[in-house]
Amino acid sequence: MNRPLHAFFTADHRRLEAILDAAFADPKAIDHRLYDQFRAGLLRHIGMEEKILFVAAQQANGGEPLPIQAKLRLDHGALTSLMVIPPGEALTQVIRHVLDLHDELEEKPGGMYDACEHLTKHQTEDLLARLAQVPETPVHPPNPSPKAIGAARRAMARAGFNYDALGGPQEP
Repeated sequence: MNRPLHAFFTADHRRLEAILDAAFADPKAIDHRLYDQFRAGLLRHIGMEEKILFVAAQQANGGEPLPIQAKLRLDHGALTSLMVIPPGEALTQVIRHVLDLHDELEEKPGGMYDACEHLTKHQTEDLLARLAQVPETPVHPPNPSPKAIGAARRAMARAGFNYDALGGPQEP
């Protein structure tokens, strides 16, 4: 089965995972340039889903959001909040946990990507062209403020994750 949108987004998941792995190849010497590349790439990926793919699928679905869309948006909020915190091994473990579960919801047979692919099958080329034009997302330096960790903890809870139980970094 030809699934170009599914392939596009799944390949981007693997690309981002590889960048994150490379950034933390030596946890004692984080490659901050690669980590910033991961942050920008993840935020771009989330934006492509939220602003292009999910919108097109919802429109093709008579204006109704797909059932899994609400959970994915909460996950996106949690992931976005984690991108604010300074990198470290504990944070990376939390990010990986959320991404593993989140990506499965999108990639699995019958998941979000399959549903979007089916609903937008007559728009595939247009969507791929629009996705290719999405610019890189600028990122600010990480914020070590306790407020950033509190915001991440709350966003994670909204998405159904326990930040503290997952070993998320604590306030200094």
